[in-house]
Amino acid sequence: MDDRINTLDELLSDPMVQLVMQRDRVRPEQVRILLERVRGPVAGEAPAIGPQLPPAHMVARTCQKLWLCR
Repeated sequence: MDDRINTLDELLSDPMVQLVMQRDRVRPEQVRILLERVRGPVAGEAPAIGPQLPPAHMVARTCQKLWLCR
């Protein structure tokens, strides 16, 4: 038996992932948009211009300042 997930569609159709997304009020289209924004350019494709995710340590500092995480 092979439990690997090979595509985003497979991941988003997983019942456990759907439950977590439902709890967090996240829709599959939001995940797709986020991943499209942060993925690197595909060979032969122009680089995306737009917001980039900051490094994790910057996100953590902001999160702590706003009392959103411990």
